[in-house]
Amino acid sequence: MFVDEVTVTVCSGDGGNGCKSFRREKYVPRGGPDGGDGGDGGSVIFRADESLSTLLDYRYRPLIQAGRGVHGKGKNLTGANGDDIVIRVPPGTIVRAESGKTIVDLIKAGQEFHFLKGGRGGRGNARFATSINQAPSRADDGQPGKEVTVQLELKLLADVGLVGFPNAGKSTILSRLSAAHPRIADYPFTTLEPHLGIVHWREHESFLLADLPGLIEGAHKGKGLGSRFLRHIERTRVLLFALDSMSGRCNEEFELLRYELNESNPALLEKPYGIVFTKADLFERPDEALPLSFSDGSPHFVISAVSGYGMNELVDFLGNYVKKIRTSELSK
Repeated sequence: MFVDEVTVTVCSGDGGNGCKSFRREKYVPRGGPDGGDGGDGGSVIFRADESLSTLLDYRYRPLIQAGRGVHGKGKNLTGANGDDIVIRVPPGTIVRAESGKTIVDLIKAGQEFHFLKGGRGGRGNARFATSINQAPSRADDGQPGKEVTVQLELKLLADVGLVGFPNAGKSTILSRLSAAHPRIADYPFTTLEPHLGIVHWREHESFLLADLPGLIEGAHKGKGLGSRFLRHIERTRVLLFALDSMSGRCNEEFELLRYELNESNPALLEKPYGIVFTKADLFERPDEALPLSFSDGSPHFVISAVSGYGMNELVDFLGNYVKKIRTSELSK
């Protein structure tokens, strides 16, 4: 199950209490105070883990709590610190406050954010001994931890995002180019959640391709499934519009897709993009799949994910495009 939004309450650990104790040993007159300090409470840490791709682990775990510090003991024994809790999330996860304000955006794998510090342990009575007060009876309680409710939102990190209407052939393209196995069928909304696949296009070179659930007209208003997944397009480097060449409405569908993206986030239209006309195997000649009236001057390809027609050219284009963008990002 793919889960990209959860709300959880996180708590740092309470500090342990300081100990009030006095030495009572045979032949040791006036032993004095020997109460130890309490241990510090555990902290809450967020860490981006590239082995994860969903927030499912936290859907049924509404409360996440770090360990509390151990109380101090006699003989000046300090209590152990509480265990930190590391909340592992997929790269691309945004941690927001209940107000919606962004706390941290965990983009890079291995990135850590120390969110809540544990409560400090209390001081034992040995800490309060002075030349005037040699037998203090005071000991501090540990400080309580902090409790905060946060919203976790995942935006997939992919090099290329497949965008199109239902049954445009996006899942078939992904399954043909990568080892991913999305569900493929001849009815709308076969894809109910985003799928990622690694496409190898040259020796030791690859890029990440995302198949996103189909958009429909009005998706930005919540119609269909697309509105829920439009956010995942924001992190892709290149958009690949998949148009069904058998529909007879390629111009209209392309404009509708661009309209939905613009209504969701105008910045999406500034991303570089390419166009693929799918299902070329259903024509007598594959080149007939390209509508003569299509006027957009962007890079476009006629492909058949079933027969493999045009797929090598498409992969070379996407690979070179992604490589160019990565190089540009590193030079900034």
